[in-house]
Formats: sequence, structure tokens, C-alpha cells
Amino acid sequence: MFYAIIFILLVLLELAYFRIAGRFNITDRPNMRSSHSRVTLRGGGIVFLFGAWLYAAFFGLTYPWFLLGLTLIGSVSFADDIHSLPDSVRLAVQFLAMGLMFYQFGILNWNDWWIVIIALIICVGITNAYNFMDGINGITGGYSLAVLLPLMYTDHTADFISMPFLTVTGLSVMVFCFFNFRRRAICFAGDVGSISMAFIVVFALGLLILKTGDFSYIAFLAVYGVDAVLTIIHRIMLHENLGEAHRKHAYQLLANELGIPHVAVASIYMALQIAISAGLIFIPVNHYIYLGAVIVLLSAAYIMFMRKFYHLHEEYLKSES
Repeated sequence: MFYAIIFILLVLLELAYFRIAGRFNITDRPNMRSSHSRVTLRGGGIVFLFGAWLYAAFFGLTYPWFLLGLTLIGSVSFADDIHSLPDSVRLAVQFLAMGLMFYQFGILNWNDWWIVIIALIICVGITNAYNFMDGINGITGGYSLAVLLPLMYTDHTADFISMPFLTVTGLSVMVFCFFNFRRRAICFAGDVGSISMAFIVVFALGLLILKTGDFSYIAFLAVYGVDAVLTIIHRIMLHENLGEAHRKHAYQLLANELGIPHVAVASIYMALQIAISAGLIFIPVNHYIYLGAVIVLLSAAYIMFMRKFYHLHEEYLKSES
């Protein structure tokens, strides 16, 4: 009954936000770096924040410092959606919010300060990479479900997190998908959505890794990870400003240059990640060998894909200029 009430509240809150976004013109307007062609409401991913707050209201303040960090990072990301903020401000808030998450983990101590700093940098990097991957209809919502489902299954054996928290988060993603996982999206996630969901995913994965001592569970983010990291390396090789918008990710080439529908591309990423996560859970092989094999295969596929189709993107840039 709680979940039914929460789901209804999430829908109503999302619809209320649409009215506010329309009233104050919180929209995303297409440009040559975009993968869409219509003016669309931005910030629909604020429903992920609503879900976290409703979880706390119905099930108790289980993770207070995490919720504070999520609220902080989500609020600043929402402000950035409305009016672009300096990179230094966003990064400072992201590190502060991640510090609150680490405090929730109980791992902040002076003896291992250098490990904590490295972990902070990695986790902030993962959060921003997750945000970079939000570029076509359905990919943030669909991929997030592909990460949440293996986490929910693993929780049955590892018992590392509150199952109601994962369930409510899943409900918020389903509400968002209803408005975004379609050919003509009603809303986009915005930074508030992609950054907030990344923060939630990092929190859940962090709890799982700390509970089991098995870092190979990072494979639950393998598809996004390989695409994001190799695209960054590619842009460095091209001497590009990493802070500027672009459409060089593999999923963007699939949707734009090859003309595959957004929903189909998002579904491919979703299905591939679920298959990889299922393999980690069910195949009786050393987890680290499995993780290494997955990274090698995904990287090889990415490189071959770019070698064959990247010239189409270069032709697009020349035509636009």
C-alpha cells in the first residue's frame, strides 16, 4: 500500500513540476550538439529527488547524511539547469556532497586519508560520466533500471542496503521513463536528474562493495563506463575542451549518424548492461577475470565501431560549419 501511494505521489509531483517548468520556461532548446530537434521541458529527473524524500517520509531517515548530500547536489544541479553555473562551483558542491556520502559510509578517517581522496575523485568522476551519458531519450531512465535491478537481486543475498529505498528509487525511475522513454519525450532528465541518479547509484554500489569487499561489482556500470572513458580519451586525442558539449559517444553516433531510434539505442544499452550484470552474478567464474574480460570486449567493440563510423560525425560537423 505504501508503494502504491508513493507511486501516485511521484506522478502528481512530476506533473506539478511540468507546470512549473512550463511557467518559468525551464526548457532545453536544440543546437548542433543536441540529439533532439524540439524544445522540451528540462529537469524532469527531479522526480528522483522526490523519490528519495518520500522514502525518508514513509520509511524513516535511514541514511540522513546521504540524503543531505543528495539534496545538496541535486539542488545545485537544478540551479545549473536553470542558469549555467561555473564549473568550480559545481565541482566544489559535488565533492562536499560526496564527502557527506562517505561520512554515511563511515569511512572518513585520518589514517587512510589518501585512499579517501582517491575514492572521492573516482566517485565524482563516475557521477559526471553518468551525466555525460544523458543525451538521448530513454537512456538515463532505461540504463538506471538496468543498474537497479541487479542491485535489488544482489541485496537478497548480500543485504547491503534498504530494499524499500531501492524499490522507491525504481518507482521514481519508472515515472520518469513514462515521460521520457519514448520517441517524442515530454521531458528530459536535466543535470538534476542524471547527477542525482548517479549519486544514488554510487551510494548503492559503494554500500555493496564495502559490505562484500568485492570491487568487481563495478561491472554493474560497465557499459556506461567504457563508453564514457574511451570517449573522453578520444576527445583528449582530438585536443578538444572536455567541458564543451558534444555528440561523440557511441550511443550518440548510433542515434544521430546512423539514424537508429533513440528508444532502440537506449534499449540496446539497457539490455547489454543487464546481460553483463547477470553474467557477473550467475556465471561461476572469478569476478575479477570476468570484469577484465568484459572491459576488454566492450573496449574492442567501441574501437571497431568508431573506426568504421566516426567519419560520419566528422562529415556532419563539416556540413554544419
